[in-house]
Amino acid sequence: MGSQQQPTGVQVIGQALQVMFSQPLLAVMMFLQYAIWGSWAVALSGYLLKHLEFTPAQLAWIYAAMPLANLVVPFTGGQIADRWLPTQIALAIFHLAGAVFLAWMGFQKEFLPMMVLMGAYCLVFAPTLALTNSLAFRNLKDPERDFGPIRMWGTIGWIVANLMLSAMRKWFGTETPDYIDLFFLAAFFSFLQGVISLFLPHTPPAREAPDPLAFRRALVLLKDRNYLIFFIIAFVVATELQLYYILTNPFLQEIGPAVGITSETAPGWQTVAQIAEIFVIAFLLPYALPNWGIRNTMLVGILAWPIRYFVFSLSWYTYQAAPAMVWVTIASLALHGFCYVFFFVVAFIYTDMVAPRDIRASAQALINVAVLGIGLFVGTQFAGWLQGLFTDGGETNYGPVFLVPAIITLVAAAAFVTLFREQRSASVRQ
Repeated sequence: MGSQQQPTGVQVIGQALQVMFSQPLLAVMMFLQYAIWGSWAVALSGYLLKHLEFTPAQLAWIYAAMPLANLVVPFTGGQIADRWLPTQIALAIFHLAGAVFLAWMGFQKEFLPMMVLMGAYCLVFAPTLALTNSLAFRNLKDPERDFGPIRMWGTIGWIVANLMLSAMRKWFGTETPDYIDLFFLAAFFSFLQGVISLFLPHTPPAREAPDPLAFRRALVLLKDRNYLIFFIIAFVVATELQLYYILTNPFLQEIGPAVGITSETAPGWQTVAQIAEIFVIAFLLPYALPNWGIRNTMLVGILAWPIRYFVFSLSWYTYQAAPAMVWVTIASLALHGFCYVFFFVVAFIYTDMVAPRDIRASAQALINVAVLGIGLFVGTQFAGWLQGLFTDGGETNYGPVFLVPAIITLVAAAAFVTLFREQRSASVRQ
């Protein structure tokens, strides 16, 4: 087993196509799942700042709705799918309800009603992130081999949604203060997902539902020094992820005009990050993990964060004198492939590898709550506070705004390489 030849990137791409054609509904499900999220997550901050003049603090609370919803996912979506309803029916209900909330938000212009609706929407969307994964795992013949290619179509969906938003704005002029076009696009995808969910493979509730608080058993992992170090650093890095999601779009709107990038085309340019993510998953991860190991692969992922933020900060100070720095910034978006795949994807793999077999699901719930829940929530508040700190008269100084996360992630990388030791038992399964 240890000498088994690793698949090449071309083979992984071929496998993705093969899985798509053998399980087309699962591929479409994953495509739509992330097309919904991608429709609004990237461009919403720029819209709210430009057209509705939300404050940085208000922006932070809007984006905090998703991580807050992720804190209660173990008690909602999993409970419903495990005990009461088939997973595909639960998905249909959640997404159809989500389409209503999204369309409703498209007409909002004030913070309070939008915050209430965003909170309600995230409560029905957040559970679907886990439910689509669990449905895929239960219906794939070889989940360990086939889930990656299925998940890749989610990244493609994110890209397509942003390209569609850019096309809508450029060709049909949908960006207007009268309504929020990106929410209507997300509502369209959510409605499609709700309908298609009814035709997904029947996935009934488990006969013996797990305790909804079972993830607490995974706390035993934190007694291991290595895992505790990894866990803390993963939390810290997750807080800096929101600065990328929330502030990149308005940042590009500020420096982009120097080279012809506008608010209409910025979401399309930002898909460079997701294209790179596909490349890293397909071509680099299958090589890196078995050859570099968990520690070195994750270290590369962590180091990509400060490099990207240093480029952002430098661009702010130099783009007027050297417009070519804008293109350097666009190119640096490709580092997201390393930031996300080599750190977060590998982090979930590492958790699965070190967790005892009987608590692997609980361990995944624990790391999800810590990273996608608490980590992202703290990150949204930090992003809002940091932007407000360096905003004067409605103008944000993005130089120091991005310098701060660059330093934080650089310190995290130093702590990781100094303190974390990869255990021999935590070797990649062949």
